[in-house]
Amino acid sequence: MENSRLYFITGGVRSGKSSFAEKKAVELAIQSGGNLHYLACGRSSDAEMEERINRHRQDRHRSPLAWRTSEYATDVTRIGKDLDAKSIVLLDCLTTLLDNELFLPNVPLTEDFLHKVFTKIIKGIGEIRKEAQSLIIVSNEVVQEPIFQDEFLHTYGKVLGLLHQAIVERADEAYLVESGVPLRMKAGTSE
Repeated sequence: MENSRLYFITGGVRSGKSSFAEKKAVELAIQSGGNLHYLACGRSSDAEMEERINRHRQDRHRSPLAWRTSEYATDVTRIGKDLDAKSIVLLDCLTTLLDNELFLPNVPLTEDFLHKVFTKIIKGIGEIRKEAQSLIIVSNEVVQEPIFQDEFLHTYGKVLGLLHQAIVERADEAYLVESGVPLRMKAGTSE
């Protein structure tokens, strides 16, 4: 969709970014008469992750508008078949999607593979934007501390940082959420 808007929301773990993103999506849907789609990338891998998934489900259940949830740990473009020009898509979250795409069994983290993963995610975001009215991407700020002693963390941080930069460059608005307070870091051109 030519006028599709992209919103990027990041912050630390448990910073309130997902709640802010859900409120933003509801606000956009109310303003435009759009329909809400939650693109969940998380996998229930342990008790803590299961609790987080359930909490997010309960938050959406309490929403004033209905959400349609799609769960795709990889290959997020599969949601495209469910979208139309009035769709507001919330992708939660980029860091989990990157984990799922990057750390595959017996696949070495070569520069070629890292480039393919980066390109796949960026292309996937572009494909969703072609189908939807708005796309909201939630991500985590997990690489603010020195991580160079661990090769896996360094590689993950490098790719995540590049994804953040590429997405913010394309975004209409970007927010950093700290302690439940959203700070707008990039404003839309119409403001």
